[in-house]
Amino acid sequence: MRDRLMEDVKAAMKAGDRPRLSTLRLIQAAIKDRDIANRGAGKDAASDDEILQLLAKMVKQREESAKAFEDGGRAELAATERAEIAVIRDFMPKQMDQAETEAAIRAVVAETGAAGIKDMGKVMAALREHYAGQMDFGKASGTVKALLS
Repeated sequence: MRDRLMEDVKAAMKAGDRPRLSTLRLIQAAIKDRDIANRGAGKDAASDDEILQLLAKMVKQREESAKAFEDGGRAELAATERAEIAVIRDFMPKQMDQAETEAAIRAVVAETGAAGIKDMGKVMAALREHYAGQMDFGKASGTVKALLS
């Protein structure tokens, strides 16, 4: 993933695509921050799964910002945030739709042997491990809760 990011940075520089280049550099900075934090905790550099989680967090932050800008009547800033979201999503796997998410949750519930709501943490941890960056875990938690109740 890091190699692809570097190649995209070079391509954006050559093409003179300043907005894309800016977003790619934001991604690189966030990854570097995570690497530094991991080094301080005695861990290795950020794995691809950690990078996917980081990208998902960046998308969520920008969606919230875009909504706030729209509510405040700043459509041009909201458009900038949405453009950044599109660039970040280029590095993420395809998001699962509702049916795929529910099927994945049912499979993980069966795999973990979860029987009740007390096993929700175990199911969510397994989902994050298997489907990082592929599903919205905020929405997935509601589905897990409904299935385990």
